[in-house]
Amino acid sequence: MNVRFYLLDRVTFMTACHARVVLDDFASRLAAHPRVTDLLVAGSLATGDHLPGVSDLDLVAICSAPLTEPEVRALHDGIDPALALGCVYVDQASVADVARRHPTWTHGVLVQRILSGVTRAELVRHGYAVLGRAPGEIFPAMTDDDVREAGRAELTGYWSWAARRPWLFLDPVMADLSLTSMARGRHTLAHGALLTKSRAVGQAAAPPWLIDQLAARRRGEQVTSPRLRTAWIAWRDARRTVHLT
Repeated sequence: MNVRFYLLDRVTFMTACHARVVLDDFASRLAAHPRVTDLLVAGSLATGDHLPGVSDLDLVAICSAPLTEPEVRALHDGIDPALALGCVYVDQASVADVARRHPTWTHGVLVQRILSGVTRAELVRHGYAVLGRAPGEIFPAMTDDDVREAGRAELTGYWSWAARRPWLFLDPVMADLSLTSMARGRHTLAHGALLTKSRAVGQAAAPPWLIDQLAARRRGEQVTSPRLRTAWIAWRDARRTVHLT
């Protein structure tokens, strides 16, 4: 197994140690399955932006043949939900099919989702293997224009749909996610590169007081923002950003 450490500071070091224990345990489960060949790390852990108790563990498993729903549920049975461990199970034969939906375990629920272009970009540019091959041996490289298209697809897909439903932004979690996602989307369109959530907070289209509160929540602090005002700011930002595409 090959887990890369980010030895930038004490917090990052402890994060990597904790992640290694969790990932090694999960990788052992998957290694015992006859059709799971690789386990790859994407998301904030791959980009060095993972925060314990705040960030999810975003994983991708490659399988020599599709797994059934009962098999996926069994692999996640008994894993502490607080770890926020999610995994997309991709059939090796469909790796190149960007529209294909795969069994995805996320927040204790099994759904069918595509492996998004942004996740693919995270894998080939920053990801690494806990089990099996490196991401670059499985997925093709992505140019800056490819990354731009991945970011554009996020904005014109889910976020375009959400921007037409302003009531969704009354959920504080949704409002925060939107503000950081729009900042990340604009950065990707402009530069053909990914932006971490922590850096996106500072680039959010929001007043200074809300940026400070977003940053505090990103650190795991229990800070509350005015619900209606935050929802309005986030929804307006989403509408404007989606229209840029």
